[in-house]
Amino acid sequence: MKLFDVYPINPINIVRGQGSLVYDEQDTEYLDMYGGHAVISIGHTHPHYVKRLEDQLHKLGFYSNSIEIPIQKELAAKLGKVSGKEDYQLFLCNSGAEANENALKLASFYNGKKKVIAFTKAFHGRTSLAVAVTDNPKIVAPVNETDNVIFLPWADEAALAQAFAENEISSVIIEGIQGVGGIQVAPESFLQKIRSLCDEYNAVFIADSVQCGYGRTGKFFSQDFAGIDADIYSMAKGMGNGFPVGGIIISPKIQPAYGMLGTTFGGNHLACAAGLAVLEVMEQDNLMQNAAEVGGYLIKELKKLEQVKEVRGRGLMIGIELPDELAHARKELLFKHHIFTGEAKPNVVRLLPALNLTKAHADRFLEAFVSVLNQ
Repeated sequence: MKLFDVYPINPINIVRGQGSLVYDEQDTEYLDMYGGHAVISIGHTHPHYVKRLEDQLHKLGFYSNSIEIPIQKELAAKLGKVSGKEDYQLFLCNSGAEANENALKLASFYNGKKKVIAFTKAFHGRTSLAVAVTDNPKIVAPVNETDNVIFLPWADEAALAQAFAENEISSVIIEGIQGVGGIQVAPESFLQKIRSLCDEYNAVFIADSVQCGYGRTGKFFSQDFAGIDADIYSMAKGMGNGFPVGGIIISPKIQPAYGMLGTTFGGNHLACAAGLAVLEVMEQDNLMQNAAEVGGYLIKELKKLEQVKEVRGRGLMIGIELPDELAHARKELLFKHHIFTGEAKPNVVRLLPALNLTKAHADRFLEAFVSVLNQ
């Protein structure tokens, strides 16, 4: 049997990592400025994280949600404290797509409506309803197509108000900062408009925080910059530092019922141990503050570069838009300077490193990036 060939991969075999550094099978060192799609939030093989998982594995790796799992309540309490959403409710699952799927479903249960507002260049996942609200027809199979999704222009308040006036809207789903869409920051006034319209029409505000949440921007959720609360926040990626874990936190106005949502693997003992380790390190090492400071430094220095068309983002979620003639920059960074970055088409380099990235590593990236631009 061979693998189903759906990934365009780089010919590099990473075998170990420590902090923001990873190493291939020849022991070549790479600087990881991408964290495997924003997943590595506290650094590779963080000692506290490793110990948390090892200790739990020696006790119990898994049992289903048919029994009491106290570590879930421990995770919920810690998440409420660190995020500032202590009156919310936590439902655990396995991935960002599954988190968004449950969020959209729960919103429809809540108000009995079907229509969902999403936005151009949105990416919310690859499962059935999550991909239906993703603005990429190439990954939407015929079975995923639905008339229940309304795509609106990004940050167009007039179009948003009109859509509410003309349709029975169940929910609005929005990334506080679009990731795959090119690191587009949602204007604070636009997020506030979504909040007010959802209140007026009894719709549910879903804050997709899978990539832009969990402290990456310097606040726990990037939507927090707007000074509003969403009804549901979806999370994954950095939530487990590489262990598959996702979840949604849910406003107290939405009440649960047995059987409403469910999962086999979500909230298992190992996933909760990983989730707790991440939050404990974030709290103890002030990683949201570090993300704001080191990210702010990177953004300031990048904006000085004449060859760069635009720098977008907040904290350690940064997009660097380049002219066509510099479209090769990401490959040069990887194969010549041994630095992992991400991309968003056509020519946006994405930086999504661990939240404990040091200024020294930021400078290492900047020096290599300037070299690539000037070669």
